[in-house]
Amino acid sequence: MALNYIWIGFFVVAFVVAFVRFVFTGDVDIFKTVIDSTFTSARSAVMDIALPLTGVMVLWLGLMNIGERAGAVNFLARIVGPFFRRLFPELPSKSPVFGQMVMNFSANLLGLDNAATPLGLKAMQGLQEENKQKDTASNAQIMFLAINTSGLTIIPVSILAQRAILGAANPTDIFIPVLIATTISTLTAIIAVALWQRINLFDRVLMSWIGGIIAVVGALTWWIGSLEKEQIDIVSKVGSNMLLILVIGSFIVGAVYKKVNVYEAFIDGAKGGFEVTIKIIPYLVGMLVGIAVFRASGAMGYIIDGFAWFFAACGLDTDFVAALPTAFMKPLSGSGARAMMVEAMQHYGPDSFVGRLSCLFQGAADTTFYIIALYFGSVGIKRTRYAVAAGLISDISGIIAAIVLAYLFFA
Repeated sequence: MALNYIWIGFFVVAFVVAFVRFVFTGDVDIFKTVIDSTFTSARSAVMDIALPLTGVMVLWLGLMNIGERAGAVNFLARIVGPFFRRLFPELPSKSPVFGQMVMNFSANLLGLDNAATPLGLKAMQGLQEENKQKDTASNAQIMFLAINTSGLTIIPVSILAQRAILGAANPTDIFIPVLIATTISTLTAIIAVALWQRINLFDRVLMSWIGGIIAVVGALTWWIGSLEKEQIDIVSKVGSNMLLILVIGSFIVGAVYKKVNVYEAFIDGAKGGFEVTIKIIPYLVGMLVGIAVFRASGAMGYIIDGFAWFFAACGLDTDFVAALPTAFMKPLSGSGARAMMVEAMQHYGPDSFVGRLSCLFQGAADTTFYIIALYFGSVGIKRTRYAVAAGLISDISGIIAAIVLAYLFFA
């Protein structure tokens, strides 16, 4: 229901803004711009997202099936069982979906987007099997989705690469504040959903795991922050991909050890990749068209101008306002937010306050509406309950954290 109102809101606001611009500015091309955006985004949803995703889905669902038959997924589930049983109390204690979620979260942490998406869709299918109301998001699905939309990533490879391309003096200087901001976003997501679901956050096991995660992230922050740019590049490129190779290799070796027909297991799992991709296309097209219309009408620009006026009227520093387009675009469109980030660095400079803050916004959270449309669409969820609100709360916390950290590190 929430997505329904949001989607309608995109179109209503866009058409009203377009009409007002036509009446008061005489912009005769505005309606053509809005309509053109619908066709462009619809084509992009299929050609640039769904079709490339098909091959990746086929590959990773096949590999995941090998891992499940080899027992690797269940092994991971046993390790994180105590922690996940408290975050997802409605799931059976020995459910294999715990291992599937671990695989997804691990891929996200390493910045392996191509692997994270199919692994996440596989986990969502597993959660749907445990869901008693098939058209309504379960508590477990909302918690899983909220953690995904928080976008926790150890090394933001694409952001560092873009800063290097645009000539930043020290492309990695945003690494530590980005990691802190996305950690805050993730913890906010967990806490918000836990409060909604009345999960005991003071449980000893839960607190020890969260404390351990914070300690590990802190240690990684300290270690990677002490490295030179070239060393960080090596860690991000070699470390992440080497770990991925080890995961794939362990799946295959474990399956051979258990005398599993590896190729047959791969084919059986891969068959579902095409079906999942076909199922999500309408959801992707619908959401991306709504976002494109909203953006093309100029509504986003007016929102930014409104914030600038408000903060100036309050007597507050408004240096951060120029970077807000990236923050507002991030929950709507990953590619749109990336374009905003690049534009900010090109216009103000990659080492400017605005350029750096736009990078923090890009890394602080993930594309909430895209992920909701993709994941819930893949299993036919129509009633999202408070999933959108939880994702946006996480996004807002990431935005606020990014602004504070930018002033602390770069002002």
